[in-house]
Amino acid sequence: MTSIEQSGSGVYALSSDGTTVCIRPARPEDRERVLRMFTGMSPENLRLRFFTVGTKSGAAAADRISTRGDTGGHALLALVGDEVTGTAEFHRSPADPDTADIGLAVADAWHGHGIGTLLLEHLAHAARAAGIRSFTADALTENHLMLKVIADLGLRTARRFDGPEVHCTIELSEDEPYLTAVDERGRTADVASLEPLLRPASVVVIGVGRSPSSVGRALLGNIRAHGFTGQLAAVNPHADAIDGTPCHPSAEQLPYVPDLAVLAVPAPAVPDAAEQCGKHGVKALVVVTSGLGDGQAAGLLAACRRHGMRLVGPNCLGLANTEQAVRLDATFAAAPPRAGTAGVAVQSGGVGIALLGALSRLGIGVSSFVSLGDKYDVSGNDLLQWWESDGATDLALLHLESFGNPRAFSRTARRVARTMPVLTVDAGRSAAGRRAAASHTAAIATPTMTRRALFQQAGIIATDSVGDLVATAALLRAQPLPAGARVAVVSNAGGVAVLAADACAEAGLTLPELPGPLIADLLAVLPPGAKAANPVDTTAVVSGKQLAGCLDLLTGHGTVDAVLVALVPTALSAATGDDPARALVPPSGTRPRPVAAVLPGQDVSVRLLHSGGAAVPAYAEPSAAARALAHAVSYTRWRAEPSGTVPALEGIDSGTAAALVSGFLDRHPDGGWADPGLCAALLEAYGIPQSPWEWAADADAAVAAAERLGGGRMALKAHWPGLLHKTDVGALRLDLEGPQHIRDAYADLAARFAGVMTGAVVQPMAARGVELVAGVVQDQVFGPLVLFGLGGTATEVLADHAARLAPLTDLDAHALITAPRCAPLLFGHRTGRAVDLEGLEQLLLRLSRMACDLPQLAEADLNPVLARPDAVLPLDVRIRLLPHTAQSPYLRRLRTR
Repeated sequence: MTSIEQSGSGVYALSSDGTTVCIRPARPEDRERVLRMFTGMSPENLRLRFFTVGTKSGAAAADRISTRGDTGGHALLALVGDEVTGTAEFHRSPADPDTADIGLAVADAWHGHGIGTLLLEHLAHAARAAGIRSFTADALTENHLMLKVIADLGLRTARRFDGPEVHCTIELSEDEPYLTAVDERGRTADVASLEPLLRPASVVVIGVGRSPSSVGRALLGNIRAHGFTGQLAAVNPHADAIDGTPCHPSAEQLPYVPDLAVLAVPAPAVPDAAEQCGKHGVKALVVVTSGLGDGQAAGLLAACRRHGMRLVGPNCLGLANTEQAVRLDATFAAAPPRAGTAGVAVQSGGVGIALLGALSRLGIGVSSFVSLGDKYDVSGNDLLQWWESDGATDLALLHLESFGNPRAFSRTARRVARTMPVLTVDAGRSAAGRRAAASHTAAIATPTMTRRALFQQAGIIATDSVGDLVATAALLRAQPLPAGARVAVVSNAGGVAVLAADACAEAGLTLPELPGPLIADLLAVLPPGAKAANPVDTTAVVSGKQLAGCLDLLTGHGTVDAVLVALVPTALSAATGDDPARALVPPSGTRPRPVAAVLPGQDVSVRLLHSGGAAVPAYAEPSAAARALAHAVSYTRWRAEPSGTVPALEGIDSGTAAALVSGFLDRHPDGGWADPGLCAALLEAYGIPQSPWEWAADADAAVAAAERLGGGRMALKAHWPGLLHKTDVGALRLDLEGPQHIRDAYADLAARFAGVMTGAVVQPMAARGVELVAGVVQDQVFGPLVLFGLGGTATEVLADHAARLAPLTDLDAHALITAPRCAPLLFGHRTGRAVDLEGLEQLLLRLSRMACDLPQLAEADLNPVLARPDAVLPLDVRIRLLPHTAQSPYLRRLRTR
């Protein structure tokens, strides 16, 4: 079943103008509402839909759509409130079960709102789940609107003209052009829906108490004090006005319909207050109230969905937009955010206050700030799309403790990070931190690896703390991006220079040797006794002019990509008043390559040194400066890479694989570990080569199998359901040569594991090679994760692994191969011969495809995978299957809790 069918009541999604639309299957009781939509259509639109004039076709369609008896069909409705605004249906072709004919209708008043496109996206999702691979649609050639809807879907479409009609065939594969088209439609709809939230023309604060210490009073005071440009009102049934703001008894009694309502009422009152807002026509809510019970939470979200309101919170600090045309500070923070161009979104209000304070001290202003709180609706993904489009943001800062749809977030972040840096704090790295952030992550085997994979693939700069985030933001705000990792260290004190050099090395940066001509030029501008190796020792008597000359030479030369300057105060500079730190910021503007300073004596961890319109970040610790530079280097490298593509793979038989999995789960409804035969069949369906093997149920069969496999040295692997680590329990016999050795080994295994052993795998001993591990874990939150690294019996001890989220692009596969520490072995270190790298990439790409095709694939473990110059062969395979129906992460729908 599709997600819509499972939920019964359907899902909510956004139309192109930001309207909340319910998409759900049609039911018998919907007939009259569907008929009203058809009878309300103009004769011309009825003719275009049914190829005939009259009302009988509409009545017949209403009957058909609201009847669920047709097992080969499926009908969806789009509803805004209780009004049916569109219908979409498919009927499977009797001649070709892989194909279905579709019908689409949209109410006259809703043309041009994206309702038809939204319905077709959801209809295609339901069809894919039913095994349908293509749609057919017939339209009159003059039905330009319908033909445009089909053409703009992003799906591959073929047209055939037949007189006054056009016959369209639409392939349903979710390829990159389709996903890109869905992304763009989703961004347009999302931004439109957030307009009343982040650029409201009117605001009401509900729950404004008389006490100056109440949260509602603080919210109202901040909105007034910081110059909100729109209309402002409050709800308090016991006052006519508070602080000069008019009060009204309830939201329903407001004399106008506000865009945004900020709720600061007790938790039991939240659902009713939200319902009143929705009935009055409010378009967005911010709920700062905490402590909602399950029923109250469900009531709040239901009201928002029912009435089409976007929601921030609950349990949040509020939001702010510093744009001059808005000037909204709907938070209860003690100080307003400074105006600027950084977008900030946090889940924790406390972190938000700390982050805003740190940015303000640095002089970094924000364009908009949103405290997401419990994140029932608006998420980090929404804010990224807003900042991408608002024309006011060029730096995105996130503190997210959980992800509702990580794969959709990853696609958005990849796109946004191409145009602006996106920074986050990697929160919840420890077990205790994960318990505090979200209980659902407790069962995830590799949460840190999974999050890091998301961040790396999406180009997100992941920092370890709020301090690290702020330090990196300071560098990115003030300096150009470094082209590479080559750093020159400059210092007026040898000991500090050593610390700075060590910090750079530990952060993954390099200190190259400087060329002779550059050294000569440096010595010409520096004081006598200076040394111009790297680090550059300026001596303690360096003047500001001399230091400026040194920095100009280094940043203007192609030998280095960045300069780290470590300065300590000296008695000479104090006596002369010539502080060399003043030379860090050039009066003429920013230097061509980034400069970061380390001033160990300063009393803050990071600050910006300003001169005119330019600035240089100054850090108290070399490690903070080096980490900030390393983050910037990684981001530069990511931006320089092409986006990568998910390659088309030959020899894939996903239909057979799906049937094999379905058959296994029919026999084992609770799931379990697949037997060797099923594992081999699944790998074969995805074109993954394997080392030859045969199954043996007794000793004689083992001897016969060895002969068919060519004799020679053999391996014998005992098997029974649930056996995971053969070596650990002694279920593996190696280097068996001759029938008697094989017979004796089988007998020994059978005796040792009597009662559980069901047979054994007979396999020729493989030639020497690099032992690797490749596998898939189906993460409960993030979806399929492909892992790769050093394998064999030491794989868990050495933990030399890398991971990427599926689907893998060609670049992701290459990155997986080069990421582990063992990568040099694959490229021929010591042997001079590289392993079959193309075969390795194919293995990873095919595992990725298998994981995406089969949501029931809970995990697959190929260990060891033997990599040689001539082949890449899995020697042992374990696959676990569980009953599971995946929801497409790319289907447009609003969050559920």
